[in-house]
Amino acid sequence: MTKIISIANQKGGVGKTTTSINLATSLSAVNKRVLLVDADPQGNASTGLGLSYSDRNPNLYDLIVNETFYQNAIKNTLVPGLDIITANTNLAASEIELANIKKREFVIAKILSKTNSYDFVIIDCPPALGLLTINSLVASNSVIVPLQSEFFALEGISSLIDSIHLIKENFNPQLVIEGILLTMVDKRNSLSSLVEKDVREHFGDTVYKTTIPRNVKISEAPSHGKPAILYDVNCSGSMAYIGLAREIINKQGATNE
Repeated sequence: MTKIISIANQKGGVGKTTTSINLATSLSAVNKRVLLVDADPQGNASTGLGLSYSDRNPNLYDLIVNETFYQNAIKNTLVPGLDIITANTNLAASEIELANIKKREFVIAKILSKTNSYDFVIIDCPPALGLLTINSLVASNSVIVPLQSEFFALEGISSLIDSIHLIKENFNPQLVIEGILLTMVDKRNSLSSLVEKDVREHFGDTVYKTTIPRNVKISEAPSHGKPAILYDVNCSGSMAYIGLAREIINKQGATNE
């Protein structure tokens, strides 16, 4: 069975795309077949995996507009076992296109129902609770919420969780919160530690034990068109994402037993 996980938070700059790329790569590294779906019109996940603009046709926009699936929309990446459905700025127009489609919340679910040869599908959602994010959540089994370790971290997460519950009630009864992932953690910063303490007290076991540190190599990697794990496997950020993949696989194994 393919497990579909959306990476979502309506707040920008929290590490959604970084998490999508590096989690997908880490899962591939342990011999899982993974498809990354770039559902953000900025197309940063596509860029971060080295896909040039000329290599992005057809892309997610074409699949949405035509409400169908093309096998050639799936592109290979430089990571063995990791494929991608790309995005470019055209995807921004899909919000308007989706508004005119019957059962508009289910278009991405219909597309992904044709891609059943993967262990995991990771969807990189845009930083907004629009139709693209709603479509992604309706298509998913679960959602990972990256949460930046800063003062405003908890602001807005309650509305996201309310939205997830509404989607669960109205469109996708199977949808669950896979976990909350603390990102950009700076152990030298007392505020960062306080935020982590508050989040763990509030959300308990929903928060991953793994945290993602602030790390220069993670920031540098996209400019080289590589996941951090290929750019520098030994850096603290890469090791953290490998730990996150292990935690997710172990959790899935425990659930299946």
